[in-house]
Amino acid sequence: MKRESNLYIFMYSTVLIVVVAVLLAVAATALKPAQLENERTEKRVQILSAIGVTGEVEAQKDKKAYVRSLYEKYIEKELVVEPSGAAREGNEAFELKMDEQLSSYEKDGSGVFPVFIARLNNGARKYIFPLAGSGLWGPIWGYLALDDDLNTVYGASFSHKSETPGLGAEIATEHFANEFKGKQLYEGEAFRSIAVVKSGANGPYAVDGISGGTMTSKGVQQMLKTSLSVYEGYIAKLRKGEVNEQ
Repeated sequence: MKRESNLYIFMYSTVLIVVVAVLLAVAATALKPAQLENERTEKRVQILSAIGVTGEVEAQKDKKAYVRSLYEKYIEKELVVEPSGAAREGNEAFELKMDEQLSSYEKDGSGVFPVFIARLNNGARKYIFPLAGSGLWGPIWGYLALDDDLNTVYGASFSHKSETPGLGAEIATEHFANEFKGKQLYEGEAFRSIAVVKSGANGPYAVDGISGGTMTSKGVQQMLKTSLSVYEGYIAKLRKGEVNEQ
């Protein structure tokens, strides 16, 4: 077969494409476990950040092992919670994706949701609730930690996929997360959530939004309301003493 022939060129190109595709597939398969573990490590960091536990991650040679040890030290329980409030311990709680579970719940009322219970060095217990929603340009998510009264916010952490740097992306800063400390979700027995307003937030049910990030701020507000509302049954049972988490 002549090398300059169209058939030769076609066959050569086809073989080359197949070989490259196979190599890419093999590489992706080989790298996937490491990628998944990186995602788990980042998730643990975000959960711990909601209770103010950050440690010295960047100074560690083995960051994954260090973060895992912190997580195992402070997170004493991982629960799977149903909208009815029924809860059980389960290792699968960590692997649940909040956005997927919310989608199932909004579609047909199904879905189960993770709760992480932390125990601090002083013995105080905190309840950490995952959040998932949409910002201006893509997904946003976070974690909200409540005091033992299941009303007062102890801490929070937020992140995003593609919000605008210097504007909506500011939700991932410690400054924004600190705005939520001490805020409350309930007024008496009624669930209120937390509003994210343009400026001049006053009282226990609102925080200042991001300057220039109005749509992202609205996304955070909606995320809080939608995500936390699915835990109302669980929180109600805890408040009535119908769920023992000691």
